[in-house]
Amino acid sequence: MDNESLLVADEERDILQELMNIAFGKAAAELAEVISIFVVLSVPSIKVLKAAQLPEYLQEEIRDFADISIVEQNFWGRFKGSAFLVFPAGAGKALISLLDPEHEATFESGTFEVLEKETLMEVGNILIGACVGKMSELLGDVVTYSPPKVVVENEPRGIIPKNLFDPEYTAIVMRTVFRFEERDVRGFLFLVTTHDSIVWLKKALAAFIEHYE
Repeated sequence: MDNESLLVADEERDILQELMNIAFGKAAAELAEVISIFVVLSVPSIKVLKAAQLPEYLQEEIRDFADISIVEQNFWGRFKGSAFLVFPAGAGKALISLLDPEHEATFESGTFEVLEKETLMEVGNILIGACVGKMSELLGDVVTYSPPKVVVENEPRGIIPKNLFDPEYTAIVMRTVFRFEERDVRGFLFLVTTHDSIVWLKKALAAFIEHYE
């Protein structure tokens, strides 16, 4: 697979951006329906990087967060890769107070960390599942998921495992910034495709463009 075949044209980038916008809009609507949290979105951005550049890129994107909580989930199909939902430290507490104000009294108890992880996992499951599911649907694919993994209060430099992809591989990073309307909580969703799904992705985008022309 030569490097030329992995280049993403401007039209493909624009379509990916629009698909990400549609997919995250669907995810936000689903979250609002399930747990009555309304999400405000930014315009998604698309980056094509060498896998070796991923840790530095993501650290730069979240440089304003001293510590983070992260929900990580892998997905498999012809469209495959990893999703990272990143919150600033303390987001779990804000979301718990939003979902269940009665739990505010238990913030100092030993059960809080479990409750925080469960809350982040629930929000992450909905946002990642709905977003990736809609993206794959629009591209004519069906994906399966690994169980989500939640890490609370971690330093940002650990966001991407160094062995996630071969360092020489190419990855497409789809990123959107969001915030919860009811609380001063914002975060990032990164979808990172694997090297061997890019050729398929380019074909799927071509089919999508042809269908709507």
